[in-house]
Amino acid sequence: MNTTQVTSPPLPISHPGKIEPHHHDRIAIVYIRQSTLQQVERHSESTKLQYALVGKACDMGWPKEQVLVIDDDLGISGSNAEGRPGFQRLVAEVSLDHVGIILGIEMSRLARSCRDWHQLLEVCSLFRTLIADTDGVYDPGNYNDRLLLGLKGTLSEAELYVIKQRMLAGKKAKAKRGELGMQLAMGYVKHPSGEIIKEPDEQAQSTTTLIFTLFERYRTINGVLKYLVKHNMQLPHRIRGGLQKGELEWRRPNRVTLGNMLHNPIYAGAYVYGRRPTDPRKKKPGRPSTGRVSVNQEEWEVLIKDKLPAYISWEEYERNQRQLLMNSSQGIGTPKHGPSLLSGLVICGRCGLRMATCYSSQGKKLRYSCNRMAVDYGEKSCQSLLGTPLDQLIQEEIMAAMQPSALELSLQAAANIQQEREQQQSHWQQQLERAHYESERAYRQFNAVEPENRLVARTLEKKWEEALSSETKLNQDYEEHLKKQPPVLTKNERLEIQSLASDIPYLWKADSTTGEQRQQIVRLLIERVIVTIQGDTEKVHVSIHWKGGYQSEANFNRPVGKLEQLSYYKELLERVADLYKKGNSLAKIANLLNQEEWRSPKQRCPFNAGMVRTILLKKGLVSTKKKRSNDALRKPNELTIRELSETTQIPEPTLYVWMRNGKLTARKDTTVSHNGIWLIKADKEEIKRLLEYRERPRQWIYRSRVKKVD
Repeated sequence: MNTTQVTSPPLPISHPGKIEPHHHDRIAIVYIRQSTLQQVERHSESTKLQYALVGKACDMGWPKEQVLVIDDDLGISGSNAEGRPGFQRLVAEVSLDHVGIILGIEMSRLARSCRDWHQLLEVCSLFRTLIADTDGVYDPGNYNDRLLLGLKGTLSEAELYVIKQRMLAGKKAKAKRGELGMQLAMGYVKHPSGEIIKEPDEQAQSTTTLIFTLFERYRTINGVLKYLVKHNMQLPHRIRGGLQKGELEWRRPNRVTLGNMLHNPIYAGAYVYGRRPTDPRKKKPGRPSTGRVSVNQEEWEVLIKDKLPAYISWEEYERNQRQLLMNSSQGIGTPKHGPSLLSGLVICGRCGLRMATCYSSQGKKLRYSCNRMAVDYGEKSCQSLLGTPLDQLIQEEIMAAMQPSALELSLQAAANIQQEREQQQSHWQQQLERAHYESERAYRQFNAVEPENRLVARTLEKKWEEALSSETKLNQDYEEHLKKQPPVLTKNERLEIQSLASDIPYLWKADSTTGEQRQQIVRLLIERVIVTIQGDTEKVHVSIHWKGGYQSEANFNRPVGKLEQLSYYKELLERVADLYKKGNSLAKIANLLNQEEWRSPKQRCPFNAGMVRTILLKKGLVSTKKKRSNDALRKPNELTIRELSETTQIPEPTLYVWMRNGKLTARKDTTVSHNGIWLIKADKEEIKRLLEYRERPRQWIYRSRVKKVD
């Protein structure tokens, strides 16, 4: 840059007491900085004045080739050393003992932070580097100069603070009136008069409204996103910069955009300032983090309701925020794909904490466990139970609660489907209207061009053909859509909806009804389920808190692992002992217990001889010595497989194969154990036949691998 016409700053040319020969042996650095790019563009005189310091360094005795200009920080604020490569380079050069003097137009150009300023002074003092500005030359190693430089740095930082506070006060005053400009959300534009209005494009406005309608129906961002993708719906965006600034374009929907829309209070007509303030603790050095955090509504600095045109009411906005919080990790979460009906709704009746939903056996077994205290504090698990009986109880309660409103549900379902199809039809008509307008516009542009101007005519003709092709494809897609879903519900569809809604249990158990949909129904009706296991027994007390404040109580029996956990364990022992003393066999005792509706620890599993034997062992009525095969009730000439193998010297596996193939006459005796013992009829003639059968010649069957050709 040519600086010959710029007036040099009034720096003293000679300072024999401070500038010494060893300073001239090193380089001189001219540091140049402007706070913003706007200042660089509009305040060029200040920039030229800083570049003129090169000539002043030459006047002070440094050759021009020994003067280094550092202007990497043009357009960067001096409030912090982070993000300022020029200042970091300056400190590095001084630390390497390469610098004799640093020249700047004023101290605020070097740093507006006392931390960075005093760090530079300390480094300059250690390596005997001078600092010069328009007021003179300073030696940071000299006490008086160091004191003066420190005072200048403090004033520079205080000046920046005062400027910021003045600007911030004006900004907040304007925000309290609701006049501070903001980045407009999708579905809003700014009128030339400065007024914020709804999107004038009819399709863009209806699409914005549709998003909130879909969230009211599906209650999750993922549900809204899937619906938009399924029906090929795009979101409107106004281009904010460039040659096409202000034009409307359509983009594919995404989760981030939908989340921002649902959290933004502008759609409820509210003007808000301070919803996402900056927290310096959240800023991460070396990373593009803004430090912005989201705060609760109570911490917003400005909230003016009914200031802007609204898409939804304030009550609906607050209801959406509660639903979004429930869907997050801080709430009960969104409905999952697992078979659990009560995921996130089960509360421990002992400690009051939420019980976790656990799956095992590849998702086939469900269990609700309260292990929060065990995980966090190493205590014992509070309580745990299988989830299937609890889910079955809740399902029965829901069926009973929904049955009286079957007709109302059927009519509401039909109305919802009809409304959804009308919205889809409106969206398609708007798309078709837009495509037709684009093709007509391209046609008018093509006709308006002069025929001789073939370069422009060819471009416009190509644009017209593309518009016609897009319109044709859109019409074809619309026809395909009508084939799949007519715009109006047919009579048969209405009858089918009414029949399905009237048969709620069938609809609940239908294969087309997913576990996620069942969870959504449960959450619409039930707020929480408090479960309390009575001691360590099978008895469980359930308190169901329904939406609206109603509570109902219920009890059921859960499966347990041991006989001792049964609440009627003592009575069961007495009954089994009484039946055994009357001479009943183990199998007969088991049958009598099942007939009398005694429940085993597994609840659904009936009693068997093995369970009865275990009970008698606990009572001491039978020997603890395990019965052997000799204890089985045998008929004449019956042997076990092992005894027959020892008698005939035929391997046991061979006898098993013969028995399965029907070559042996056998029966199973279950008086000894639940699994039973196989007894084989084996008199002398049968043993002789088996020995002869064993000695028969082997017949090998050869199977040809050659394919038969017809």
